Amino acid sequence: MREKLLALAALQKVDVEVAALKKNADAYPKDIGELEQQLATAKAAVDAERAKLDELEKQRLNLEQTISDDKDKVKKWEGRLTEQRSTREYSALAREIDIAKKGQQTMAEEVVELGRQATIQREVVRAKNVEFNEKSKGLTDKIAALKEKLTAAEAAVTALDGARAQAANAVDAALLKRYDVVRKKRMPALSPLVAPGVCKGCGMKLRAQMYNTLVASKGFDSCPSCSRIVYAQEVLDEPATK
Repeated sequence: MREKLLALAALQKVDVEVAALKKNADAYPKDIGELEQQLATAKAAVDAERAKLDELEKQRLNLEQTISDDKDKVKKWEGRLTEQRSTREYSALAREIDIAKKGQQTMAEEVVELGRQATIQREVVRAKNVEFNEKSKGLTDKIAALKEKLTAAEAAVTALDGARAQAANAVDAALLKRYDVVRKKRMPALSPLVAPGVCKGCGMKLRAQMYNTLVASKGFDSCPSCSRIVYAQEVLDEPATK
């Protein structure tokens, strides 16, 4: 009976190690996702400021083009002034030319203001880029480190698959089936009873008779509280106490 317990304990040792690796590995994708979201948010902040700069530049260029078109139009009007046959027609066209030139002056002032705003915004973009590059380096390094850990954990689990299969083969078939049923509900599935008969898995104090029987038989039973497979701890501790 003791040999069966030893084989099952060896299997559980592998399962506990696999469970710990998987628990860590399961957390990595979430952590990576959060860091990637931070990186995307930081990049979006830079893009938003750059979009503001692009819009200012677009407005400035559009105004400059409008001024240029207006100047061409005024030049044509000025050429037609001498062609006017009446004072009234001349005055009307001259007034239109004056209004257009005033409009050009207003637009020219707007171009200057847009240029001033663009200069300020260009500095904002530069500062945001510096901030993003610094933050990006840290986040990228963290993401890369987590991905390495995830890869290492997955590789370790794969490596332990072979060890588990070998350990499982050494366990009594009926006991293995019983162990796997419990393992799917709670781990560890195999738990020692410590004197005077307390289940280490759930902390329940069991009958002293059960503990004494397990010591004498060097066998195993089920905890009536948590259903774990239980054994007397001193049975597996024997080699160390001799």
